[in-house]
Amino acid sequence: MVHSGGGHDATLDRVDTGPGDGFAQAVREARVTPADLAELMGAFNDVTVRLQATHQQLHAEVARLNAELRSANEQIERSRRLAALGEMAAGIAHEVRNPLGSIRLYSRMLVEDLTDRPAERQTVEKIDRAAVGLAAIVEDLLTFAREFKIRRSVVEADELFECAVQACREDLPGGLDAVTLAVDVPGAVALEVDRGLVVRALVNLIRNAVQAMGEAGSTRRRITLAAAADGPGAASLVVRDTGPGIPTEVAARMFNPFFTTRQTGTGLGLAIVHRIVEAHGGSVSVRNAPAGGAEVELRLPTPGVAPTEDPHEVSIAAQRRVHHVSTPGQDAPASAEVHE
Repeated sequence: MVHSGGGHDATLDRVDTGPGDGFAQAVREARVTPADLAELMGAFNDVTVRLQATHQQLHAEVARLNAELRSANEQIERSRRLAALGEMAAGIAHEVRNPLGSIRLYSRMLVEDLTDRPAERQTVEKIDRAAVGLAAIVEDLLTFAREFKIRRSVVEADELFECAVQACREDLPGGLDAVTLAVDVPGAVALEVDRGLVVRALVNLIRNAVQAMGEAGSTRRRITLAAAADGPGAASLVVRDTGPGIPTEVAARMFNPFFTTRQTGTGLGLAIVHRIVEAHGGSVSVRNAPAGGAEVELRLPTPGVAPTEDPHEVSIAAQRRVHHVSTPGQDAPASAEVHE
């Protein structure tokens, strides 16, 4: 320190040799104890750990959103392809329908004219039966390709099951005689759906189950129709069989149009089921039943739920194709039992 008298005092009040000395002095003046420092470092470490955890959570969330975006883009592209396929199928079906009607008309006229010639009459009857089968294929094509106009009404689940079973008895003569049917609806389960379309979906599922059990030679043939509330605003309709179950090799293709594991059939039955459920804003879940066989679950809206799709203009191009397939005890997706 320099005094006014010009002399130099060798005693210095303070000499700072670096920032460390300044910090040390601040610590001494603030009287910070080692315990305080330990507490401060602990709080700093705690904040660092929380920041790292938050970063990891954000990273995982970004990865999940990216995966969902990729899946959504794939679904949109798939819907576009299906829309183009549906338009093409509809055009072909319309072109086939008119000449097919003529074939059926002329074959019936020939059957009447050949009453005295049984051999020729039998041949013409075969032609007529083949024409009837082709007409069913054309009808499936038109059903798959057309836009669904959903006419919602409140209907009980057991009523839907009853209508579907009755339709199957008429559609599959003798096909249900060897099958035990059970209905499991605990209490009233009401849905707000298009009754005719949902019955059509259930008929396709029951027919598929009957054919699967028959072709597999199942000795115990049982179909269980179950319904239950499935959270707020939704209910589930389940069709469960005792057939061979779900073969894994068809997992990614079970709802594809024109895919079938049978020698005959159009491969449109399950695709139509999926379109009907999606048109209601619902979802389809297919899995192996715990006791064996296949189990298909339709999740549909209950009364008072606003429709997620336009109830009057539901087109295939605007639909989302979302489904989940699982087998008990497995993490990897399994496939669906497809016998359309």
